Amino acid sequence: MTRAASPNPFALAQPALADVTLTRDDMKFIATLVYEQAGIVIREHKEAMTRGRLARRVKALGMNSVAEYCAFLKTPQAAGELPELINAVTTNHTAFFRERHHFDHLRKDVMPRLLQERSGRRGRIRIWSAACSSGEEPYSIAASCRDVMGSRSDLDFKILATDIDTDILTRAEAGIYPAELFERLPGDVKPLLKLEGGAGRNEARIVEDLRRMIAFKRLNLIEKWPMSGPFDVIFCRNVFIYFDTQTKASILDRFVGLLAPGGFLYLGHSESLPQPHPKLRLIGRTIYERTA
Repeated sequence: MTRAASPNPFALAQPALADVTLTRDDMKFIATLVYEQAGIVIREHKEAMTRGRLARRVKALGMNSVAEYCAFLKTPQAAGELPELINAVTTNHTAFFRERHHFDHLRKDVMPRLLQERSGRRGRIRIWSAACSSGEEPYSIAASCRDVMGSRSDLDFKILATDIDTDILTRAEAGIYPAELFERLPGDVKPLLKLEGGAGRNEARIVEDLRRMIAFKRLNLIEKWPMSGPFDVIFCRNVFIYFDTQTKASILDRFVGLLAPGGFLYLGHSESLPQPHPKLRLIGRTIYERTA
């Protein structure tokens, strides 16, 4: 008869699983706090997702339950945890050249026009990726624009990439991704993203020339914006879906205020303006041009 293996005396004790129960009151508290901090609306049907994401913070802080975490958030000592809470509940889903028609429009229509307008002098071009997530969007923007600009040195060209999630910004700035993400790109855009070796065997990194085109900064869209513009292009895609109508209208007005006349605003595929805007006209699928 085979003897049972003896317990390993050197094995570390496994911590007990935290209580991830999320009461209705705690859910309401979290939803209100997140709305106040970031303008993000967490609806009741997102209870399971919210519970799972809070559980990660409970574990990271060595707490025993979601209830304990919620109680902690109500104390003055929790001020430093608020950005981590926002990081935890923020959804980051993106891809290189996602919603391809936007990048085709940028490369074939917008950039040639801007280059023609600013030829013969040092031209200034500014593009803002207003919810850049893990960086695929601004790197796709940079690759599209570089394809049109070539090696021109007479341009003052910059991309601002912002997001509320500090963790995801660190990853975005590094520009390192699984190599398979690049391998799955369509053949006609794959050459636009110039790559070098990453930190691991199955990783690749965006080349320094493209990385230098982008400045990554943390920005909460419902707080004060430090930049003054104007921007020739603003990408704010798949963000409005997390805001209520009032917040969307306020942010849209601020976008228009920073958008140069004749500039372009790109929204996500399932988004539309909260209401018609007198200074914007729809010119394509979720592509808006500032008219005045």
